[in-house]
Amino acid sequence: MPLSELHPFEGHPFKVLDDESMTETVESIRQMGVANPLIVRPGPDGGYEIISGHRRHHAAELAGLDIIPVIVRELDDDAAVIMMVDSNLQRENILPSERAKAYKMKMDALRHQGQRTDLTSPQVAAKFRADDEVGKGAGVSGDTVRRFVRLTNLIPEVLDMVDEKKIAFNPAVELSYLKPEEQRNFLEAMDYAQAAPSLSQAQRMKKKSQESGCTLDDMCSIMDEVKKDDLGQIAFRTSDLQKFFPKSYTPRQMSDTILRLLEQWQRRRQRDQQR
Repeated sequence: MPLSELHPFEGHPFKVLDDESMTETVESIRQMGVANPLIVRPGPDGGYEIISGHRRHHAAELAGLDIIPVIVRELDDDAAVIMMVDSNLQRENILPSERAKAYKMKMDALRHQGQRTDLTSPQVAAKFRADDEVGKGAGVSGDTVRRFVRLTNLIPEVLDMVDEKKIAFNPAVELSYLKPEEQRNFLEAMDYAQAAPSLSQAQRMKKKSQESGCTLDDMCSIMDEVKKDDLGQIAFRTSDLQKFFPKSYTPRQMSDTILRLLEQWQRRRQRDQQR
């Protein structure tokens, strides 16, 4: 099928990036073509909507192909969403925002299917939980699905920071309960504190928001506190330290050597101060 006849799935939550993996895919397609056909369905306004194969489609464009193998499926909107999500959740390195949006799309589709089932079988619909069903397909619990879906309540700027690992997942779930304006204030408070929130800090902001509203001053006050985890602990990645030591050194040997060198440094400082 001509590439010009294909268009992305509406609301497709997975990013198609021109990264190293895409470069490798383009080179593979140039040499061997597209091995696995795309799965598509007829579009409501003509052409065909891609259900599975957005990366292959983009790589084929970059490789200069005009046509690409496809399998055409006749699917309604709900079935198409479910197939699109399931085919993409097998990918590696899925961003939290992608997983959150994909889980929500599949949950909404399953619930819609459940509503149709409810017309003929109320007992079946009553027992059906879309989040648990999504979890089964993804190999996670229904609670994990619900927590990821909470992230879709974050404003884009905060969600981007979760993807960039500037805000940890668990605090982000708590922040998702803040109103949009409160989330914008949170970004100011985070910039003021020059630190990411701990889970307990995010929980207090959530509680404050639900009780009486969380102001910028409230957030700055909470973010200005020293995190308990930061008291009395300094952590180094072993990989960062190994370049300074022989390969045979164990973490314990590296730790002992660092402490010994710090003691020597302290003694030198004390001597210099006494001069």
